[in-house]
Amino acid sequence: MRSFTHTALPMRVVFGPGSLARLPEEVAALGLTRVLVLCSPEQAATGQLVADALGDRAAGVLAEARMHVPVEVAHRAQALAAELGADGCVAVGGGSAVGLGKAIALEHGLPVLAVPTTYAGSEMTPVWGLTADGVKKTGRDPRVLPVSVVYDPELTLPLPVAMSVTSGMNAIAHAVEGLYAPDGTPIVSLMAAEGVRALVSALPRIAAEPADLEARGDAQYGAWLCGAVLGATTMSLHHKLCHALGGTLDLPHAPTHTVVLPHALAFNAPAVPDAVGALGLGADPARALWDLAGELGAPRSLAELGMAEADVDVVADQVLASPYANPRPVTRDGVTALLHRAWAGEPPTA
Repeated sequence: MRSFTHTALPMRVVFGPGSLARLPEEVAALGLTRVLVLCSPEQAATGQLVADALGDRAAGVLAEARMHVPVEVAHRAQALAAELGADGCVAVGGGSAVGLGKAIALEHGLPVLAVPTTYAGSEMTPVWGLTADGVKKTGRDPRVLPVSVVYDPELTLPLPVAMSVTSGMNAIAHAVEGLYAPDGTPIVSLMAAEGVRALVSALPRIAAEPADLEARGDAQYGAWLCGAVLGATTMSLHHKLCHALGGTLDLPHAPTHTVVLPHALAFNAPAVPDAVGALGLGADPARALWDLAGELGAPRSLAELGMAEADVDVVADQVLASPYANPRPVTRDGVTALLHRAWAGEPPTA
């Protein structure tokens, strides 16, 4: 008989085309009167569009969000929020913008509303991350969990196909690790399997027709579920590897997840065959994801992302520096062999 504990995270989700128009009422319902809009420099126009929609409730726009949330950027955002007397933040964009909002929440306890424009999934989690001196530190705190998330597929239409694909693969990674997490539940497994199904179906359709709003909506739906899995469980080797690669080498976040995922899955698959089978990706899910990345023109080697092969030992040192849950024992030989294959772009093997 099953025995488990499942905790549902407290947040509100508004989903569907045109949902951005409902953001002002979401802000008002929370009693917020001066919110700071956060986005990356590339999303500055969208950030200003959101601020204009909020009218007097927008205290300003900070378009400085960056990958891996460097502490110096976080400190500037925290100081600006205090200077403007902000009582909340609206994070517009992907994981970088949401991560910056979480940094402010961590410091000042301000509520965060998220308006995702990618498939990162960070908006569904109480996980924060900050990078200092080449090391990315992560943690969990209920204060950083966005209180409201507005999913509008129309906002993902400008996202280039290449970024859509890697962002979607990043989301799939959350679901994969949730299926064999030590604190997984049957509810998590249902969300993970459905999230993967939605994304694996949607990404080829987006690649074939970038303006396909239904496909964009399906991908956003899948990303929501995969992000919820990330928020509900403990991540394992895959995320540890990607945090080390990103924090130490400043490799691009979503493409790094795309490259590493098949290799991390192949490494763990022999230890959790039932969980891996639940992905619905055939007899060799790791190879299926590697093939899908190739078919969609996504990167499949860390070398093409800018990593030198000599960095394998540096990253392995970081991964092995602190213990964490993983279904298969993590050894130096195992990690370095995995990284060498991922660096070279070789097919994944156990």
